[in-house]
Amino acid sequence: MTPTVLTPILDLLDLAGIALFALSGAVLAARLRQTFVTMAFFALVTGVGGGTVRDLLIGAPVFWINDAWVAAVCLGTALIAWFTPVGWWQGKGFDYADGAGLAAYALLGSAKALAYGIPPVPAALMGVITGCVGGIIRDVVAGRPSIIMSPELYVTPAALTAALSVAGILAAPHLGLPEQAAWGLAFASGFALRSAAIRWEWGLPSYGRAREEA
Repeated sequence: MTPTVLTPILDLLDLAGIALFALSGAVLAARLRQTFVTMAFFALVTGVGGGTVRDLLIGAPVFWINDAWVAAVCLGTALIAWFTPVGWWQGKGFDYADGAGLAAYALLGSAKALAYGIPPVPAALMGVITGCVGGIIRDVVAGRPSIIMSPELYVTPAALTAALSVAGILAAPHLGLPEQAAWGLAFASGFALRSAAIRWEWGLPSYGRAREEA
């Protein structure tokens, strides 16, 4: 299958997701009182980590190597973090923005995987990888527990977005609907679930607690 060209909407979602994830990496480095070089590194690996792993797995050219905008966006967000008080980026508002980036990246990752001929289930998994791996790399480099090691709903909203993206993209032609409708539903659903988890602190039961309650 010949890869399709991403639409302007997906291009914008791509850059928005990169910027939000890059900012989360830079802000973490700021909280750790690191140098600007470290902040820029954190911004880059967080912004492109998930997409890089996805592209390597699906056999696509690594997306940011031939796109000068991607590295520029990452470095730009590092500059923003460097010249602004770290307190600006604390609180649930920043968590909601990160949730939007998570949903955008999960949508983009699954759509790109489908465009490269990846079957539906692996394509959805590529969406999850795109949305989550950058943050995992960031946390590992920083030497702190990753959010996926907590019961908080984070991977689940990415999985919901990716699954709905794949289902919607495949079903849209048969239903006579534009793919944009599938993208909107997938993004809104994943972001809504992540927002609800932030607002009401939803989480999945852990293994030990599940056994105790059984």
